[in-house]
Amino acid sequence: MTEFKHETVLLKEAVAGLNVKANGTYVDCTLGGGGHSTLILSELNEGHLYAFDQDETAIDYNQQHLQKYLANNELTFIHDNFRNLKTDLNDYGVHGVDGIVYDLGVSSPQFDVADRGFSYQKDARLDMRMDQRQSLDAWEIVNNWSYEQLIRIFFRYGEEKFAKPIARSIEKIRVKQPINTTTQLADIVKEAIPAAARRHGGNPAKKVFQAIRIAVNDELGALEKSLEQALELLNVNGRISVITFQSLEDRLVKRMFKEKTTIENLPPNIPVIPDEMQPHFKMIQKKPILPSEEEQTKNRRSHSAKLRIIEKIK
Repeated sequence: MTEFKHETVLLKEAVAGLNVKANGTYVDCTLGGGGHSTLILSELNEGHLYAFDQDETAIDYNQQHLQKYLANNELTFIHDNFRNLKTDLNDYGVHGVDGIVYDLGVSSPQFDVADRGFSYQKDARLDMRMDQRQSLDAWEIVNNWSYEQLIRIFFRYGEEKFAKPIARSIEKIRVKQPINTTTQLADIVKEAIPAAARRHGGNPAKKVFQAIRIAVNDELGALEKSLEQALELLNVNGRISVITFQSLEDRLVKRMFKEKTTIENLPPNIPVIPDEMQPHFKMIQKKPILPSEEEQTKNRRSHSAKLRIIEKIK
């Protein structure tokens, strides 16, 4: 069994934001190392937690790690992408929940296990699949997607300003031989970026690897579909906590939450807003919650984390 050495970011803040009721029904959409699940379960008494993960390694690890909660019938694992949130919960007879937590991005063990192919620092076959059952992987994208498709994902998912020269280099090299490994790809990206731009901003391959990973796992599409369902599933006074680690995810969450908490088509000069026009949701805090200085010092991965919380009020 793979050991999950994963330090959960904004753990207490995200769970506190859910206002856990002892007898409530909760969902952890990103089980991972079980950090959020463990804390939620510790606050339940006659409640139940449904924990999603598409990565079988996470499910296997937590079968032992959270075994006592499984034995007490307080916990159900769902081995699936959280984009199927509503369907999967409906299969268990669940049509409303009191809280949902998302901890987005890649868990530390996925980076740490070299052969998963997520890391540009460890040599492995290009893979990056969070769900090992799916066929599309990083090798397929790098070797078979068109020049135009590569530019699109590098710009859109990596916000990489050198998308065109990087895509051109990939195209030229793969004609002669396949690009098989993470370090091969990292070297190609590095060579395609001007020397001056390589001197700052961390590893030059970081943005391209992020873009490919998002494309492989359709992370933004899955998040949007899942959040739409999560908002529908919430009971009154139920809450959603979402932790993001990059700007694309955070902007998506911010936009979706703003839509739900804003009054649309408000007539001008209206003195009092009638109850039926009031939004059904409210933001718990206007600005995202950030990790403390202490947490940022202890855990380098926490630097880019942002937590947003929304509540259903009627």
